Amino acid sequence: MALLRRKDPLWARVLLIAGVALTVLSGGTLVAAQTLISQATGSITQTSLIGEDGAEGGNDIDGAVNLLLVGIDARKGEKEFRSDTIIILHVPASHDQAYLISIPRDWVVDIPASPKLDFDGSTEKINAAFFYGSRLDGTDLEKRARGMELLSSTLRKETGIQFNGGAIIDFGGFSSIIHALGGVDMCVDEEAASSHIGVNDEGHLYQGYFDDATESLVGLPPGYRPFVHKVGCRLMNATEALDYARIRKSFDNGDYGRQRHQQQLIKAIAKKATSSGVLTDFGKLKGLMDAAGEALTLDTRGTDLTDFIFTLKGVAANDLMLIKTNAGALNTVRAPDGSEAEELTAESLQMIKAANDGTLGTFLIEHPQFIARST
Repeated sequence: MALLRRKDPLWARVLLIAGVALTVLSGGTLVAAQTLISQATGSITQTSLIGEDGAEGGNDIDGAVNLLLVGIDARKGEKEFRSDTIIILHVPASHDQAYLISIPRDWVVDIPASPKLDFDGSTEKINAAFFYGSRLDGTDLEKRARGMELLSSTLRKETGIQFNGGAIIDFGGFSSIIHALGGVDMCVDEEAASSHIGVNDEGHLYQGYFDDATESLVGLPPGYRPFVHKVGCRLMNATEALDYARIRKSFDNGDYGRQRHQQQLIKAIAKKATSSGVLTDFGKLKGLMDAAGEALTLDTRGTDLTDFIFTLKGVAANDLMLIKTNAGALNTVRAPDGSEAEELTAESLQMIKAANDGTLGTFLIEHPQFIARST
């Protein structure tokens, strides 16, 4: 599939694409639906992300579907990238449910060698796979596609999972989507101090940054202090929602808390995007379609995008089920460089295998501790 243009990212698939399909199918003809979807998705960047490690025997999306979703925190001037968020989106063969499985970015794995990337292989945290794939010269899109391919190869080597497609998103892409929605409803389940934004006495927010050396929020003007997310449910704007989904230092279980909140954010976006307030407001719907079109880089592995949309049109109508590896408990080991890292338990690897085999629902019935609360 040819490179079309430089842009980023996803998970808005579940929300925008399924939402648009459901809308037009409920109120118009199939031809009208296809026309609207074609217009809505015409600006989405499509390129090969999964490479040769996708599902074998052709991309059969009539059965269970597994998509690799990767979030990156791209900063201006960077020449390579690390995957900040890794999620497997599993849709069973019934196509009426979706599961989000977060992969710990500190999981120590064997990243396979890749001669075409001039990479000899390494044993380290899995988020380094995207980094090694993106090192060679090229456009940002080419770099990110190579990073995604090496990450996909790593996951297949470690778990056997094969993907029907994938997508990348950076936090800027999320921001435009949330802004188009007019904010999202989020429930803070644990008070947390921000690592990225400050606030003053008038309630004005200011973007700072987290300094790894001092493990503190820096870059704030005088009179500003770290913003604190208080427990409770409320409408969050893009800045607040993305900030909450990125915090990990404030939680006892570290990255597992962050994973849960990222999953909750995806679910909140899906709910808002498919709500009547959006679907019946043409201005909001068009704004959402434009934002998602600008934000997405997608690989359907050769399946026509409209076919992909209609196949998965029922996903957004049902709650996304949030799944936690290691049942949300820390399983700390030491990485080869001496830093703290994570190791997946045998049961977690069995869970990912169940997703690949299309038996994840049965696994979760027998292992309910892997299901995360959704609020």
